[in-house]
Amino acid sequence: MYKHVMDDAKRCLRCKNPTCSGGCPVQTPIRDAIALLLDSRLPEAGAMLFNNNPLSLVCCHVCPQESQCEGHCVLAKTGSSVHISAIEKYISDYYLNIMRPTSSQKTAGNVAIVGSGPAGITLSFLLSQLNYDITLYDANDLIGGVLRYGIPEFRLHKHILDRLTERLVESGVTIRPNTRIGNNITVDDLFRDGFDAIFLGTGVWKPSRMNIHGESLGNVHYAIDYLRNPDVYRLGKSLLVVGAGNVAMDVARTAMRHGSENVTILSSLGERSVSARLVERQYAQIDGARLMMNRTVVRFTPKGAILAETDLSREDTIAPLPDTEELFPTDSVIIAIGQGPRSTIVSTTTGIDVTDKGLVAVDDCGRTSREGIFASGDVVTGAKTVVEAVKVSKKVAEAMDAYIQTKRGKTYAS
Repeated sequence: MYKHVMDDAKRCLRCKNPTCSGGCPVQTPIRDAIALLLDSRLPEAGAMLFNNNPLSLVCCHVCPQESQCEGHCVLAKTGSSVHISAIEKYISDYYLNIMRPTSSQKTAGNVAIVGSGPAGITLSFLLSQLNYDITLYDANDLIGGVLRYGIPEFRLHKHILDRLTERLVESGVTIRPNTRIGNNITVDDLFRDGFDAIFLGTGVWKPSRMNIHGESLGNVHYAIDYLRNPDVYRLGKSLLVVGAGNVAMDVARTAMRHGSENVTILSSLGERSVSARLVERQYAQIDGARLMMNRTVVRFTPKGAILAETDLSREDTIAPLPDTEELFPTDSVIIAIGQGPRSTIVSTTTGIDVTDKGLVAVDDCGRTSREGIFASGDVVTGAKTVVEAVKVSKKVAEAMDAYIQTKRGKTYAS
């Protein structure tokens, strides 16, 4: 593997205008990091990547590189691009092992970060480096959010998150697990106890329902719940996955690693409703899953799902064709058609506006409608990529810093 990394690094053309960086949402300095690697300055290369993106080691595993950095490599126009993700993985993995962050002096202010997914972790690192006293709250026993409880181990090794946890603690971040803000502790309690600002990065954990007959039966489950802990499910030998996005592919591949032998992924409108990355779809098919096109679920039964052919002439909706219903026998069904935010915090807090989809409404810098409360990540945008959460959270960190320093300056003046 190391030879592969070095050979690919040597293929880099050191472009004067690196389009690979331009294709990355956080403008990862790929060219410069590769130059440092080839000059045997690996710690400097790692620091460069981490300082630009604290989740560099995560992004190189889960990003859609084919449409971002690697897709914009000039070599991709005539052949194969530099394997940037492998190079970034090598550098970032090395650096996360050796880095020893400077602990926050905790003199700049107090910040509560609610939710330890990609946005929350990014904010924790960035603000601790600015000497803020950070308390990171999460409803689960371990940090990571969707990275730990929504992405399978075969795509993202959980020991990466364990190492990030160690680095956060070394940075001076206080982690409070098993604490769901909005239940026993409210946002108002946090302000009462001296926090200057609060960040919401609670993600989207409420599964989207189909609202059809039989959805409450014991053989029907939701993807986001299943991926959280697949070991506790008994799906049987056959499984139908409803939906054809990246999450559906993760469900199919996970189920086949937990005993399911016949896994079918249902795409209601054929190719145009397959939103999964091509590579994820290919992996699912290699693992043994098959795609069924142009069918939709009419209702669920204890013996499986009643499917009907779809009217492909109607692009605006999924319409079952009459007289085409038939039973698709299967032991279990998992619905993977998306998810939205839980309303625990919003329902217990005054002054936070939401969109018509229930997402937290913010401005370009993550400010919510209530002063002192900021938000970013999936709870604002819906399910997006990790790197998009990092991109926005970097801007939010600047806005929070400016807000708190202005607020403290006014306090001191008075």
